[in-house]
Amino acid sequence: MTASLRGRNHDVRGLAVRAVLFRGSRDLIPLYALYALLFADHGLNTAQISLLLAMWSVTAFVLEVPSGAWADTVSRRVLLILSALLMCTGFTVWTVAPSFLGFGIGFVVWGVASALESGTFEALVYDELAASDASASYPKIMGYTRAAQESAVVVAILAASPLYAWGGYALVGWVSVGIAGLHCLIALTLPSPPKAVSAADVEDLDDDAPAPVPSNPGDIRSAGSAAPTTFTRYRTMLRDGIGESLRVRRVRYGVLLIALIYGVTAYDEYFALLAQDAGISTTIVPLLVGVTVLGSLTGSLVAGRTEAMSGRVMGAASAVGGALFIGGAIATGLAAQRPGFAYPLAVIGFVAIGIAYGIVFNTEVVAEARLQDAIEGKARATVTSVSGLLSEVVALAVFGFVAVVTRWFALSTTVALLGAAMLVTAVVAPAWLPRRVDRADED
Repeated sequence: MTASLRGRNHDVRGLAVRAVLFRGSRDLIPLYALYALLFADHGLNTAQISLLLAMWSVTAFVLEVPSGAWADTVSRRVLLILSALLMCTGFTVWTVAPSFLGFGIGFVVWGVASALESGTFEALVYDELAASDASASYPKIMGYTRAAQESAVVVAILAASPLYAWGGYALVGWVSVGIAGLHCLIALTLPSPPKAVSAADVEDLDDDAPAPVPSNPGDIRSAGSAAPTTFTRYRTMLRDGIGESLRVRRVRYGVLLIALIYGVTAYDEYFALLAQDAGISTTIVPLLVGVTVLGSLTGSLVAGRTEAMSGRVMGAASAVGGALFIGGAIATGLAAQRPGFAYPLAVIGFVAIGIAYGIVFNTEVVAEARLQDAIEGKARATVTSVSGLLSEVVALAVFGFVAVVTRWFALSTTVALLGAAMLVTAVVAPAWLPRRVDRADED
């Protein structure tokens, strides 16, 4: 028994390390800190940049659920490797063809990569843990992976300033391509576990029953004696995943809550432009954006401690975050009107935004873990991708809102208005957050 426990703990630690490296390397991209400025410095206005971002979201939107069903049908590891390769390709196109067309092609390729990764990674980690009877470790590990993402973004942002000073956008781009290539190599180390599913159809799920941890995670069998074709399995996963997302109340609310929380974070695409509008120099802009990343890093790190929060607590935290975000955006807007105080006001504004961002990321990790616990059917990646699809709908609404509203209002005012979405989360979280599944800590 003791040897078995040690072996299980070793497997969990090994999975955690690989998951952290995978997610961390995915965001260790210096271009993330500067690509909005890259577009602007190549002659694109805010509306054109919003159009590019919309192309990115539309691509991910179209492919989100189909790719999730594919991840429930074939090797999730292979899809994650393909996603990494496409990311590398997209950044290469940006670097060799810095034009509206090149940026558009890169965003489309990146959108495909995002769709392949979204839901696939979470399902792979959860199922691997379930296979080791260690699914209680999921919130903690996902908190670590999110923290790794944000830590990588901080490092990338800090690197972006000297890279830009030494070699301009070209050097930033090629370093990003190289790191994306490293991410591909790390993807090769991920496990390719059996799907953690039950044999029951989604129609048999009890909407009020607690979500069980699958007792035999690797068992996928067809109803008949013959093995189903790949297309049949794909169609079944697509149907069951969408069906569970729509019919099972706790899953449906979890999907909607995550879509709202995560989708509205599309406003972070405008943080660099917000700082630039305040009169901050290009070399300092990444540092201000880094303040928001430090906030999201902190929020992710403490997700393991806040996983038991109630819907009311999440709602209250979201209300505080929304107020801070709105206040931070307004303070940054004032910086543009008072050049003598631009830097102090911008710092105050971005610190407030960073705290709000941390709250958002913390609540998103907790809500996503609750959703994974609530899913009972076979198509885990498909259900998660439904949430991803709705997140893209929210993101598209954000991009469209910015493209239209900035015709009449300053960017700071527009971003402040987007903070109101966090107040919506505060209202719905008490009813929509899936209840926590009580389990003994299996670490």
